[in-house]
Amino acid sequence: MGLNRDSGAILTVGHSSHSLEVFLGLLFDHGTTVLVDVRSAPYSRFSPQFNREELAAELKCQGIAYIYLGRELGGRSEDPSCYDRDTGCIRYDLLAKEPRFRDGLQRVLRGAKDHRITLMCAEKRPLDCHRTLLVGHELDRVGVDVAHILPGSGLQSHAAAMDELLVRFPTCGPSLLEPHRSRAEQVAAAVAEQAKIVGHRINMGVAVRKRRQG
Repeated sequence: MGLNRDSGAILTVGHSSHSLEVFLGLLFDHGTTVLVDVRSAPYSRFSPQFNREELAAELKCQGIAYIYLGRELGGRSEDPSCYDRDTGCIRYDLLAKEPRFRDGLQRVLRGAKDHRITLMCAEKRPLDCHRTLLVGHELDRVGVDVAHILPGSGLQSHAAAMDELLVRFPTCGPSLLEPHRSRAEQVAAAVAEQAKIVGHRINMGVAVRKRRQG
C-alpha cells in the first residue's frame, strides 16, 4: 500500500533540545495536523516539555492531534531475534518485518490520506535516528514521499538523506564483486552500517534469559 507522490510527503522531525515554542513553529511551518510519536520511551529527562502527556496536552491546545505509536514504530524491540547475535545491536531490516511494525506503518499510511503527518523522535539529525533509518526507509520503499524537517525549518528529502548516507559509507556502493549493485541495495547496506552506530543495543544473554522466563 502506498500514496501518490502528489498527495504530500510524510514528514519527520526530532524534538532535540528545542523549546516548545520553537518546536511548534517547526510543525506549523510545514502544516502538520497530526504528530505521530515514534519514541520507544516517550519521555525526556532533559527536555520534560516533550514528555508524552505534557506534549499531547499542548498540541491539543494548538489544534494538532497527537498519536503515540512508539510500541509499533519505535526503534527497539523486546524480541532478541531482532538484534544481531554477536553485537546485540538492533537490526532494522528484521524489526521492519515484525507484525506490530507493519500494523503501525499501515496506520500511518491510512492516516496520511486525510492528514498532514509528522513523525517525531528525539534525535536532532535525521541520520542519527530510526525515524529516518527505519520508518522513513520503509515508507520510501513502498513508494511514499518522505521528507525530514531540519532544525532551521528547512526540509531534506529522504533521497537526499540517503545520498548523504551513501557518501558516509562508500564501501556500500558498487564493488568488484558486485559491480551492478542497485541503489536500493546500496541504501539498505548503508542503513545497516549506520544502525550499528546509532541503533539500540542490548545484552543478548540477559535478553534471551528474560524471554525464556517470561
